[in-house]
Amino acid sequence: MNLKVGDKVVVIAGSDKGKEGKITKTFRTENKVIVEGVHIVKKHQKPNGQETGGILEIEAPINASNVMIIDPKTKKRTRIGHTTDNKTNKKIRITKKSNEKID
Repeated sequence: MNLKVGDKVVVIAGSDKGKEGKITKTFRTENKVIVEGVHIVKKHQKPNGQETGGILEIEAPINASNVMIIDPKTKKRTRIGHTTDNKTNKKIRITKKSNEKID
């Protein structure tokens, strides 16, 4: 999975298609991500000693294949490529559309 926490992504499939947000958590073994403001579900919480019960709205994970990263230069969705930095010889992520480095 080429996505990291903090990446700005757009949803390309599902009921939340077209929504944008930042990745707050990744599940690499399950190939899923949690995007803020996307795929809101209701969770019924029983009261315990510290918290009151009720119906909570939380963000559920979605499959990583249903999101694409947003190019920082063109502000459109793009694929992710890899290359090596000439100075440090480290592998870096780049966007395919504008060849910009992704932080």
